[in-house]
Amino acid sequence: MESSWTKPLQYSVAGWYLLQAIYAIIVPFVMAAPMADYFNQVVQRQAQLNPNTAPPPAEFLSTMTTVLTWGLALSAAIGVAIAAVAIIGALKRWTWVFYTVLVLLGLQTVSFPFTLISAFANTSFNPVKLPVELTASSVALGFPAIALFIWMLIAAIKRGPWAMTRAA
Repeated sequence: MESSWTKPLQYSVAGWYLLQAIYAIIVPFVMAAPMADYFNQVVQRQAQLNPNTAPPPAEFLSTMTTVLTWGLALSAAIGVAIAAVAIIGALKRWTWVFYTVLVLLGLQTVSFPFTLISAFANTSFNPVKLPVELTASSVALGFPAIALFIWMLIAAIKRGPWAMTRAA
């Protein structure tokens, strides 16, 4: 049986995962250049450390850039698929989706201090220099994730999955 929390909780989870799907689509476009730059820096550093070793062929760098691009695209596709299942599950009130989302948000909540540290740490802690927009959005998205986790946890404890009132 529905409670006053049920619909708002469903729509909040669906909205959150719609935002996550958009984020998953944007991240590869923002990350491709910094990741390629980092990879090139690693290759150059190896060449400096081992001057007697022949540099990798140009095709190698091109192939690695292609692999990187496909890897980012695959991660975006997986992120969008997870978001789609979460949205559908929230709107249909699937219990397993509720608990899965609760766990995922809990993991994000637990990892949030590390997100903050990596956002403000020096480059020795962060080997890949992330774009400021990506770092800022990761920190900004952490706060609503924590709030949604707390709300879902309270709803699960007080009322059950999707804040449905428990049968008496």
